[in-house]
Amino acid sequence: MGLKNFLSAQFASVIEWPNQAPDLLVYRYPAPTAEIKNASKLLVAPGQGCLLVYEGQVTAVLTEEGLYPLDTANHPFITSLLRLRQGFESEHKLRVYFFRQAEVVSQPWGTATPVKYVDPVYGFPVEMGMHGSYSFKIVDAQRFFAEVVGSRDAYTASEARTLIQARIGQHVVVGIAAAAISCQVIDSQLAQLSAALRAALNAEFAGLGFELTDFKLSGTAFDKDTQARIKQIADMRAATLAAAEGSLSYAESQKLSALRDAARNTGGLAGVGAQLGAGLELSKAFGSTPAPDAPDPVAQLQKLKRLLDEGILTPEEFEAKKKEWLAKL
Repeated sequence: MGLKNFLSAQFASVIEWPNQAPDLLVYRYPAPTAEIKNASKLLVAPGQGCLLVYEGQVTAVLTEEGLYPLDTANHPFITSLLRLRQGFESEHKLRVYFFRQAEVVSQPWGTATPVKYVDPVYGFPVEMGMHGSYSFKIVDAQRFFAEVVGSRDAYTASEARTLIQARIGQHVVVGIAAAAISCQVIDSQLAQLSAALRAALNAEFAGLGFELTDFKLSGTAFDKDTQARIKQIADMRAATLAAAEGSLSYAESQKLSALRDAARNTGGLAGVGAQLGAGLELSKAFGSTPAPDAPDPVAQLQKLKRLLDEGILTPEEFEAKKKEWLAKL
C-alpha cells in the first residue's frame, strides 16, 4: 500500500450507495482492505437497506433509512501501526453490503417449452405456452445473502430473473396438472391459477429470502393440433345448438347437411337419391304411412320446412309432402 493510500485509509468516512443502478440488487461498498475506521458514518437512503459483516459475522441488518455511526476496533493510525507483523493490516474487517428494498416490478416471464397435459374433460393431449409478469423484492436480507449472493460483491436483477424463471416453469407444469382445467375454459381461470402459482412459488422463495409481490398469468398459446381439436369441438357444439333450434338431433342435422351438399352437386332431390341413396333415407324419415311409433306429424312438418330451407326439397316436393302430413292431423 502506498503512503498516500495508507494515509487516506486512516480517517473516518461517510459510507453510502449513491447513484443506485436500477438493475442492481446488491452492492458491496468498495473499501480495499475493509478496515473501516471507528466513528465512520453509514448513510442508508430511501429504498435501500444495509447488511454489515464484521470480523466474518453478520452483526446488523439495517432496513430503516437514516445516518448510522459505525463502531469498530480500527482506530486511526494506532490500529494500523500496531499491526507491523501483519503488514500494517488489521484483522478487524468490516464489509458493508447495500441491498435494494424497493420492489422490482413488471418483469415478463414465459414458458421456454410447451406445457403438456391431458385435457380432463375431452381426454386429448394438450400443448400450450403461457406468459405473464411478476414483481419481487428482498424480504429477508440475511437469508438472501446466505442462500443466493454469498461473498459476491454484486448481484443483479437479471440474475434474479433467471433464477425465478427456472422455478416458474416447474411450478406451472405441476399447477396446471393439479388444477385439471379444460383447455376450453382455461383462459377464464387465469386469475385463480395466478393466485395458486404465486402461493406455491413463494413457499419456495421464502427459503431464499425474497418473495413475489405480484404474479400474473396473462394468456395462453395452444399448438396447432390443440387449436384444431378445440375448433372441432366448437363446431360440433354450434351444430348441436342449431339442430336443437329446428327440433333435430345432432345426427339428424348432420344427415341433412350431407343431403343438402349432395343436392347442390346433382341439381335436385332426384339426383341425391340416385347418387347417394338419399331417397331411402328420406322415406324412412318422412314415410307416407306412419308406423305405430311414427313421429308426431307436427314434428315432421317442422322437419319438412327445414328440408325446404336447406334447399334439399323443391317447393313442389315440399307442398306434396306437407299435404300428406296435414291429412294425418
